[in-house]
Amino acid sequence: MKNLGMSRIRLLAVLLVAFVAALLPFLVGTYYVGLAIQICIYAVFAASLDILVGHTGLPSMGHAAYFGAAGYTVGILFLAGIKSFWFAVVAAMAIGGATAALFGLLAMRAMGPYFMIITIALAQVLWGVAFKWRSFTRGDDGIPGIGRPFLGMGIDLKPDMHFYYFALVVSILAFAAIFVIARSPFGHALRGIRESETRMKALGYNVWLYKYTAFILAGIFAAVSGILWVYYSGYVNPTDVGLDLSVKGLLMLILGGSGSLLGPAAGATLIVLLQNIISGLTERWSLILGIVYVAAVMFFSDGIFSIMKRGR
Repeated sequence: MKNLGMSRIRLLAVLLVAFVAALLPFLVGTYYVGLAIQICIYAVFAASLDILVGHTGLPSMGHAAYFGAAGYTVGILFLAGIKSFWFAVVAAMAIGGATAALFGLLAMRAMGPYFMIITIALAQVLWGVAFKWRSFTRGDDGIPGIGRPFLGMGIDLKPDMHFYYFALVVSILAFAAIFVIARSPFGHALRGIRESETRMKALGYNVWLYKYTAFILAGIFAAVSGILWVYYSGYVNPTDVGLDLSVKGLLMLILGGSGSLLGPAAGATLIVLLQNIISGLTERWSLILGIVYVAAVMFFSDGIFSIMKRGR
């Protein structure tokens, strides 16, 4: 009975959030609609990282590589005069997945802190390419002026309200897909690997293949968030493949709680709001954010939802 009651509470909470999200553009100004778009994008990015961190036990520190690879794919296609939205989406997701497949082959040779170091190094190689290869990526100037697409059937994503609903639908679909993966036999096997690789090997599972597949899937979902970001901001530059973004994704998981469906979304919401609201109140906003992050790691290592779990 207790579990049934908690399930009903969670369902009501999800329905309430969905109701507020649907009406948000009519309740707040344009500035907060822009923040909501950023939350949708970063929530997908954090959820893609959670496939590795929360479900597989692989603490990647170079996850921005697939976000940025997809973003640069869209930008370079735009420079080449290819304006087809659907072609750009498929190409960007393919490049993001291919980058993850290549990096995974190298990173899977290590474990623990060595795995983290290798993922950082690989992402920094991609950052170096984006920064130095000016004839192809325009270096630190980035690729500006990337227009928002027209989807057809009268759907134009140029207005922020239209793009908000588009980003909301895409993020819901991405979360639904990740939920299905996490609840599938594949997802249960990943959590078994997270808990004990030795035991899973003894049961006959190909542990390396499961981890490698999870690495590629995480790269593809990160590419989705990169595509959304480039079309929202109209700009891509080397910071989109940098270490700062990878660390931000991990902080979202720390604050929201990894290994859960709502954790990445909650973490993304907190970080986006904290960064934008606190930066508008004081010039020392980065110091305040640092204190918040340290406090979260010290007292809520399982995420903010651990408060409710402790209460129960």
